[in-house]
Amino acid sequence: MFRLETEVDKERHRLLSKRLQEDNVAASAGLRALLSTPAEHEVPLEVWALDRDGALAGGLTGRTWAYWLHVDLLWVDARHRGSGLGSRLLAEAERTARTERACTRSRLETWDFQAPEFYRKHGYEEIGRVEDYPPGVTEFILTKRLT
Repeated sequence: MFRLETEVDKERHRLLSKRLQEDNVAASAGLRALLSTPAEHEVPLEVWALDRDGALAGGLTGRTWAYWLHVDLLWVDARHRGSGLGSRLLAEAERTARTERACTRSRLETWDFQAPEFYRKHGYEEIGRVEDYPPGVTEFILTKRLT
């Protein structure tokens, strides 16, 4: 007999994550091969663009893990869109991931009304899509080889 609970529990969350990671490493030679390498741990990667006054003009946040760059957020202030700033932010993140963290691939998710064409112009290829996530929107999953 089990009792199911739906409450947020940070300690159980940490325990669940630890146990799943242990099981995953035990089951995957690929994950075991990452142990004790620089790519074993997830490391944040951020690129910021500041205007002359020091205000945020754009930025990219992501992380590297397992020789992959994962782009989480990329935003450019409306006043600077079309100037190439988004391309510069993405290129710098990819360069840093490739040259300083030995990443060979990049991945991201974007919605249909955001920037799928922007990423395609920068060499990203669609590997999947989730229709109606959220309702009325399509999410694209894109990847790129960095080498």
